[in-house]
Amino acid sequence: MIIEPRTRGFICLTAHPTGCEQNVINQIAYVKSKGAISGAKKVLVIGSSTGFGLASRISSAFGSDAATIGVYFDKPSSPGKTGSAGYYNTAAFEKHAHKAGLYAKSINGDAFSNEIKRQTLDMIKKDLGQIDLVIYSLASPVRTHPDTGVRYKSVLKPIGGVFSNKTVDFHTGNVTEISINPAEGDDIANTVAVMGGEDWKMWMDALKNENLLSEGATTVAYSYIGPKLTEAVYRKGTIGAAKDHLEATAFTISDDLKSIGGKAYVSVNKALVTQASSAIPVIPLYISLLYKIMKEKGTHEGCIEQIQRLYSERLFGGDLALDAKGRIRIDDLEMREDVQAEVAKLWETASTENLSEIGDLEGYSNDFFNLFGFKVEGVDYDADVNEMVEIPSEH
Repeated sequence: MIIEPRTRGFICLTAHPTGCEQNVINQIAYVKSKGAISGAKKVLVIGSSTGFGLASRISSAFGSDAATIGVYFDKPSSPGKTGSAGYYNTAAFEKHAHKAGLYAKSINGDAFSNEIKRQTLDMIKKDLGQIDLVIYSLASPVRTHPDTGVRYKSVLKPIGGVFSNKTVDFHTGNVTEISINPAEGDDIANTVAVMGGEDWKMWMDALKNENLLSEGATTVAYSYIGPKLTEAVYRKGTIGAAKDHLEATAFTISDDLKSIGGKAYVSVNKALVTQASSAIPVIPLYISLLYKIMKEKGTHEGCIEQIQRLYSERLFGGDLALDAKGRIRIDDLEMREDVQAEVAKLWETASTENLSEIGDLEGYSNDFFNLFGFKVEGVDYDADVNEMVEIPSEH
């Protein structure tokens, strides 16, 4: 079939298998171009099919020749209907990992559930014995608690007062004012239940209890801080409360891993176009201004550049360069004073009329479509493609 992008708001309802594969190939080529990383050899990535999770799996496999197990939750293809981008990414990753002689298996299902945890533990036990590195990169709007069955839904809201600021519709380029009402009732607790550290700890407890972590095993979860501009809706909002909980959980997990010489870290990453960030008001406008400035300075990075640098310079490079709160800061280039001062200045004048000049809305839009395998260089979108793709390890 001929597959075209069909969007609804900040999601794309279709995905292009060839475009997704080309994206994966490009990321593999980037990691290989940067040389070998003496990193972990047996890696579990929880949330492995898009964004930072996919970049982590690629960096482990093609930077360190690691055996990887990926846990993801995506929609497979069916006749006449495309699978989700994460499904096609996973298929492409496995195909190229196997071609390179690397072990790669994937489990499709709800990572929050006991059932998927069990399946993963069994696979590790049978195939790898123990894990050296666990990457926790889940981004989900809902979570059903595995023990109580309670379903929690996260919200994107400020805490304490109405938040008003500019935002942009990246499909049209329209800059408008937006107001978001503050969190109420159980909004904060629910968001923490979904996006905080409880599930990360459950995974690490399960792995440790069954002796599936090697001596000195490391685990890393991903977070974001961002600038003053987005603070009210992000870091000081409901999502920020969840990130605070995630970051506090790193210390608890590190204590739990002391007996095996293990450590848990949170890596604070750069603002990037992901399916999750596209949904946050204000963030698309901030990112389009940020991209423009960082590209001009030659410091712009996408997911794969971020994670390759996290691995090569921080995690396995000898200097974690932790901040005062014990976090790895790979958002260092984004948060540079000169960069943030320029973004703040442009923010003041940003409007529908001038955004295409002062910002990089085209870069934002292209990155968004790239997530779903569209607008990828070198792909013939007029060609007939087979939407039915199989993931090697699942068949």
